[in-house]
Order: sequence, then structure tokens, then C-alpha cells
Amino acid sequence: MTNVLQQPWRKSVLTGAMFAGLVFAAIGAPPSAATTNQVPEFYLALGGSGSVGVQPTTAVPRGQPTNRGYANDLLDMERTSSPDLRLVKLGCPGETTITMLAGGAHCHYRSGSELSAALAFLHRHPSTVLVTLDLGFNNVRACMAHHVVNQPCVSEALAVVKLQLTSILTQLRSAAPPGMRIIGVGHYDPYLGDYLKGAAGRTFASQSLDVITRLNDALRSTYAAAGVPMADVGAAFDSSDTDPTTLAGVGTVPEDVARTCALTWMCTPAPLGPNPHPNDAGYHAIAEAISQVIVAEGPLH
Repeated sequence: MTNVLQQPWRKSVLTGAMFAGLVFAAIGAPPSAATTNQVPEFYLALGGSGSVGVQPTTAVPRGQPTNRGYANDLLDMERTSSPDLRLVKLGCPGETTITMLAGGAHCHYRSGSELSAALAFLHRHPSTVLVTLDLGFNNVRACMAHHVVNQPCVSEALAVVKLQLTSILTQLRSAAPPGMRIIGVGHYDPYLGDYLKGAAGRTFASQSLDVITRLNDALRSTYAAAGVPMADVGAAFDSSDTDPTTLAGVGTVPEDVARTCALTWMCTPAPLGPNPHPNDAGYHAIAEAISQVIVAEGPLH
């Protein structure tokens, strides 16, 4: 089935390490929906770069939004039982919980912030059945600059994540139509790919994994307190598996390192790598993790 991608979104400038732009992408319903009077159901993807499927391209090696992210993969999976489901992406590369609430990231929203745009969308579209929320990584990313983990910075960032994510979830719940499902998206550790960069890289990879583990613990407890399940993306990437395995062209490495190389652009040579975003296989793995949550809780109706 071919999807029609509509992009009534405004793009800002390329800044820093990431592509900056607002993707507001609605994947149209299949042609058969045009012949029915059925109200389309919506899947709203919120968060940072992962939510809009950022991947490096030859034109933009730092990464740009694509139609090959986990939200697109999840849409295809869910359309087997919900053929009229449509996808809307409101995410912003570089988004933190801070900018989600107040705006000021790299994206322009007429209503001021991604959260305000999401709330407005939910009020206008009471047939929304699913929201995925992908936040937290960009809050701690700055604490791992230059391959050095700043522990006080991490602790402060996690406290902010827990406080602000609670507010974000409360506001989404207040605007949600009856029966709408919210699923949090956990995180993998792209910096495990730095394991291949000698002794210093191995030390940093180990320290970064501790940060991402703490982040996922903070997210899981915050989502649970709000009655929201979280997709275990770390498990999908085997992030805690240190058993030795063979990585082609490299030799023996821990399984979690090999998986990071297989599912992201971190071990890819320039110009496309190293890049922390998932590749097609990685985004599919994230979609599978989200789908497992949906299966456990029942169909989106």
C-alpha cells in the first residue's frame, strides 16, 4: 500500500549538530476510505528527532526527517487492524521536555510549542486513538558532550525530565478523547558505538550506558505514575547484553555494541556516519517495541 505524504510544515535553518525543522506530516488514509463515511482515526507522534524519523542522507549528512521512521513503520503494522489509521508527526529534532513545554527549540509552531500544537490537534480531532511520546534523550545529551559524562548535569537533567514529563502527560490526558492511548518511548544508547574508538571510547561507552539506563528508569517510573506504559527500546537494542560476539571487520565486541552498529548509523563511515539516529532496521525495532505494548493492551479502538 502506497501512502500519500502531505507536508504542510515550515522548515527553519540547519543549526548545531542536528537538522532543525518542524515536520507536520499526515499520512493519508488508503484510497478505499474515500468511498466510505467512516471518520478516520489518528496516530499522533510527538517528541524529538526519532519521532519524525531523522536519518542522514547524502544531501544532509547530519540528518533530516524521513518517511522511514518508527512512526511510519508502526502505522503500517497497525493498519492491518485499523485500515483507516492516519499518522500525524508534530515532533522536532532536538526537542527536550523544556522546549516541548515552552517552545524555543529549532521548530516553529503557530501556537508556540509542540505541546500546545498537540493539545490543539487533540481538541480538533477527537478520533485520535494513539499518541507516542519520545522525550528525555536530548535533556541528557548535553551532559555527555566531548565524550565526558558530567554526573551533576545528568542528575539535574533527570530531575527536570521527571518533573516536566509529569506536566506534559497531565496536559495530554486532559485533552485526550475517550479511549485514546498514550505510549512512552524508551531510549537506546547510540554512544555504545564509541566502543570501537579505543580505550577512551570504551570507557565513555560504559559511562554513557549508565546515563541511558538512569534515563530509562526515570522515564519508566514517571510514565507508570501517570498510568502510561513505556516501550522498552533498550531491550529491543539489547543494550544490557555484554556477551561477546563477532562484528564483521572489527572482531570480538559486546553484543550491545554490535547491535548499536547494526541498528544505527554510529559505526558507519563518513559522510553518513557516525550519526546517532537509527537506520531503517533500528526504526523498525523501535516500532516493534511499541507494537508489543499495543498487543499487550489490546487493539487501538
